Amino acid sequence: MSERVDRDRRRFLHTAAMTVAAEFAMIGSVGAQSGTGISSTPSTAKQGTSTSFGPLKQIDAGALSVGYAEVGPVGGSAVILLHGWPYDIHSYVDVAPMLASFGYRVIVPYLRGYGTTRFLSSAAFRNGQPSAFAVDVIALMDALKIDKATFAGFDWGARTANIVAVLWPERCKAMVSVSGYLIGSQEAGKMPLPPNAELEWWYQFYFATERGRAGYDKYRHDFAKLIWRLASPKWNFDDAIFDRTAISFDNPDHVGIVVHNYRWRLGLAAGDPKYDSLEMQLARFPTIGIPTITMEGDANGAPHPNASSYADKFSGKYAHRTITGGIGHNLPQEAPRAFVDAIVDIDHY
Repeated sequence: MSERVDRDRRRFLHTAAMTVAAEFAMIGSVGAQSGTGISSTPSTAKQGTSTSFGPLKQIDAGALSVGYAEVGPVGGSAVILLHGWPYDIHSYVDVAPMLASFGYRVIVPYLRGYGTTRFLSSAAFRNGQPSAFAVDVIALMDALKIDKATFAGFDWGARTANIVAVLWPERCKAMVSVSGYLIGSQEAGKMPLPPNAELEWWYQFYFATERGRAGYDKYRHDFAKLIWRLASPKWNFDDAIFDRTAISFDNPDHVGIVVHNYRWRLGLAAGDPKYDSLEMQLARFPTIGIPTITMEGDANGAPHPNASSYADKFSGKYAHRTITGGIGHNLPQEAPRAFVDAIVDIDHY
């Protein structure tokens, strides 16, 4: 009986993998013909079916004690899911168990400044520059003895995944990146944008002032809820969904990390010199060679580039999916089924 079940399971997985590979090949072919790889996919999502991860784990990794959720078999192929600002691991509360049901080992860490993640040293620089988050991810992989993983993220999480894919491609099997190619530099951040585009970044300029820092510290939950509404204008989240995430902003390093991140982008705050060589590599805006699916919600109210503007930044197997149905910035939580489909597809490219 056991041997027959194993044989049937292998046959099913092989057939599913072949089907996914054929579908992805078709998507890649369409992308090659159009020059952008852009396709439109309905959400088919059912968000809100899961409410928690259960007990979280904690591990020392690099400069941090990292809090993280883990679901799925330890021996499964690793998937690392990275959240953005102002969100947390609960952006993946529906995605993670779906992936685990496919046999993946799913790791969902709190980024520095969120949830139960803490600096090991009270004297450590509360650094929010982009390369620091990528270094954190590599340290976490080393601590968990994960040699290679598929990465998926949005907002700060997508940027972090992009950076890992550029600097440590040997640690990346594939990637799903919401809003595409998000690598930037301080020099690029100094370039003025048209007024309408600058308006979308209003909070970045707010954080550049001490009043903004004090205001975010005092009203961080109200501030985050406002961002959620602006970034996902058609997402009818309730207070329970928001409050579950908002607790993570009570981290003692949260305000410092967020403010430093946005000030660094504008060249108003210095980074850590030990990351200078990494930032120099990123400032060249290198292409990403690992297999990638980029995604965008059709109702994303947050600043984001047009998909056609970054298609040529992905030199490996590549496709883009626009998820329809009023999906906003927090795509994995608003359209978890579509997000899972993208991860499974790119993992079996």
